[in-house]
Amino acid sequence: MTAPERGATVDAVRAVRIATDDRRLLPVDGPVDLLLADGRIADIAPTGALPLPGRVLEGHGAWIAPGLWDHHVHTVQWALAAQRADLSATASAVEAAALMATAPVLADGRRVGTGFRDVRWADHPSLALLDEHTGEVPTYLINADVHSVWLNSAAFRRERFPAAEDGMLREEDAFEISRRLNAADPAVADEAVAAAAQRAAGRGVVGIVDFDMAWNAAAWERRLANGFDTHRVEYAVYPHDLDRAIAEGISTGQPAAGDPHGLVHAGPLKIISDGSLGTRTAACSHGYADDVHNHGVLTVPPAELQALLLRAAGAGLEIALHAIGDVAVTAALDAYAATGAQGTVEHAQLVRHGDLARFGRLGVAASVQPQHALDDRDTADALWAGQTAIPYPLASLHRAGAALRFGSDAPVAPLDPWHAISAAVFRTDDDRAPWHPEERVELSTALAASAHRGTGGDAGIRPGAVADLVLIGTDPQRADARSLREMPVAATLLGGRLTHQG
Repeated sequence: MTAPERGATVDAVRAVRIATDDRRLLPVDGPVDLLLADGRIADIAPTGALPLPGRVLEGHGAWIAPGLWDHHVHTVQWALAAQRADLSATASAVEAAALMATAPVLADGRRVGTGFRDVRWADHPSLALLDEHTGEVPTYLINADVHSVWLNSAAFRRERFPAAEDGMLREEDAFEISRRLNAADPAVADEAVAAAAQRAAGRGVVGIVDFDMAWNAAAWERRLANGFDTHRVEYAVYPHDLDRAIAEGISTGQPAAGDPHGLVHAGPLKIISDGSLGTRTAACSHGYADDVHNHGVLTVPPAELQALLLRAAGAGLEIALHAIGDVAVTAALDAYAATGAQGTVEHAQLVRHGDLARFGRLGVAASVQPQHALDDRDTADALWAGQTAIPYPLASLHRAGAALRFGSDAPVAPLDPWHAISAAVFRTDDDRAPWHPEERVELSTALAASAHRGTGGDAGIRPGAVADLVLIGTDPQRADARSLREMPVAATLLGGRLTHQG
C-alpha cells in the first residue's frame, strides 16, 4: 500500500464522511472507505470493513462530496485577468483612469485593466479623461460584466474603431475588443489557463463549461497536446462559428481529438440575446429607474433566435441562451417551446412569475450565478426598483421544477464554487441581512447544483458514480456563510486521479 501523490490514480479513499444526502443510503453514520476502479466508485463500506489495495488516499475524517463544476466560465478572459490591472475596487472614473496610468505595459504594447463597475460610480467615463491619464499607450478597461469596454484614443486608433465621446464600446463591439485582447498570444493564454485550472482544482473544481468567445475546438486540442489534464471541459460554439461547427460535424458531447483522459467534449451553442444590468442593456418589461425610457435591448430578434435554435438542434447541438432581463427570458423560453431545442437559460436574473414553471415543463435548465445576486444587490435595488418580475430567483425556480446549474461567469465573479454555494444558501456575503431571503435554497440543493449538470445531473457518492470527488475539511451542513466561502479543500480527484492535495 502506497500513499498517492498529485497526478497518481487512487485505488481507495480511507476514513471519510459523506457530505451529501447520499449518506442516508448507508447503514452507519461513521467514516467510510471508498474503493475506486476504472474512474468510478466501485464500493463503499464502513472504515476497516474491506481491505484497501494499491494507492490509498487517507481522508483522516474529512468530508467528501461530488467534485464541483462551474457551469459558466469565460476561460481565457478568466485566466488572463491575473495579468491585468484589477479595477474592482475603484470608486470613480477618475480613480480608474489614474490607476491605469501606472498599470504595466504588456508585451503587446497595451495596458489592460479589468473588473470596474461604472454603474457604482458617481462620475462618468469619458475619452478625454482617459486620454489625460494614459497618453499614447493603448489602454483598455474591461467592465466586470464584459458588456462594455472603456478605451483611450490610442486604443481606438489601434483597433480601427471610431472614437466615442465617452470612450465606451458596448455589447458586440465590446465583445470584439475582448476577443482581440484574448487572442493576442495563444501561448501566453494557454499558460495562464493551465495555472488558473490548477488554482481551480485547489477549490475542488473538476469541470467547467467554457464560454470563451473563440474557436474553442482548436484551442482545447492545442492545450491537450501540451499536456492539459486538470479538469473536464465542455466548450461552447458561437453563432459566428455555427457554419464551421456544422461543416466539421461538431455536436454536443463529441469528444475532442487527442484526449487521453477523455476530459474535453463539445458543449452547446452559446447565444447572447440581451445585455446586462450593469450596462443597462438587459431587456426588461419596465424602464431602468435612472432612464425610464430605456428598456434594454434584445440583441437577437425572436424570429432569428428561433431559426438559430432550429438549425443548431438539427445539428445535434444543445443551446446555452444568455437572457438576463425578463423580456429576454420570456423570448428564450418561447424559442425553446417553438423549436423543441434543449439546453439552458444562462443568468435568468429577472424572471416573470408566469415563466417560472415553463423551465421545468420545457426541460430547460436555469444556469445561474448566485454570487451575482450579492454583487448586484444594490444596483438591482436601484435600477430595477420598478420591475414586477423576480430578481435573481433561485428557490422560486427550484420549487417550480427547474433544474439549477451553478457557475460564476468568471471573471465576472471568482471561479470558486464555494462562493456560489454560500451565496445561494445564505444570500449575503457581508454584515447585511440576506437579500431576498425567500430565494435561499437548502445546502443539499446548492451542492447538487454545483455538480455536473446541476440538480438535473446524476453526480453522487454511491457505487457506480464517476469518481470526481472533493475532500473538504469541515461539515458543510454546519457551516455559516463565511466558513462555506472559505471551505478548506484537502484533495480533489478527477476520475480517481489526484489533481490537488492540500
